[in-house]
Formats: sequence, structure tokens, C-alpha cells
Amino acid sequence: MLLLRILADKEQVGEQRCFFISDFLSYRVKVNEVTKYTTLMTINQEANIHGYNLTELFRPKMVVRLYHDARMAEVISNQDVQQIKPRYDYPNEKMHLPNEKQQVNYFLKEWLQLCLKLGQVHLDISRNS
Repeated sequence: MLLLRILADKEQVGEQRCFFISDFLSYRVKVNEVTKYTTLMTINQEANIHGYNLTELFRPKMVVRLYHDARMAEVISNQDVQQIKPRYDYPNEKMHLPNEKQQVNYFLKEWLQLCLKLGQVHLDISRNS
């Protein structure tokens, strides 16, 4: 439901919204793909602290698939980790948390709540970036 509020019924490929939280922090939501039943989007943090851009490694990024009929969202990748399993044995080779998928979904929820509560929305109509 939070993603639907973020998109505001503007689900077109290339559509972007940028939520400015402060002078140093913003989040960008970009629609990558729209089909009859799903929407694929990328959500990433854009931070500029005292003139220094953070590297990709330190900027959270998620790819999320929104299922229209089920009114559900699924995190497809987080920080370029593809296909997050619902449960991991611990310890494991990549040191994922036992409930990694639950943690990622909770993080997405917090991100979206922050954007809706504090973010000043800027619509990017260029669609080329």
C-alpha cells in the first residue's frame, strides 16, 4: 500500500520520483517495467555528504516487484543480492541473517514511511536518466 502511495497512479516505464529528506539525503524511485499484472521498480538512496558522493557500496538499493492483483510487493534484490531466500541457516557462507528476507522487507517499509512522512517530492519528467 505504501508503494501505491509513492507511485500515485503514475506507473509508466521511466517514471521517477525523488524524495528529498534533507540537504544530504534523498531517495529515488524509478519504474523499470510495467506489465498487466506487475510493476518492477528500483529504489535507491542518493546521498551527498559535505560535497562527497558516497560510493555505490554505501548507498542502499533495492529492486522491487509490485504484484497488482495480490496488492503485494516483493524485494527482488537488495544491494545486488539476487533472490533472497526466506530463511538461511546460520552461519552461512555469505553471512546472511537467518531472517534476511524479513529484515529487507522491514527496511523497505521504513524507507517508504520515511519518504512519505518527511520527503519533499520531485517528479523527474525527463525519463532519460
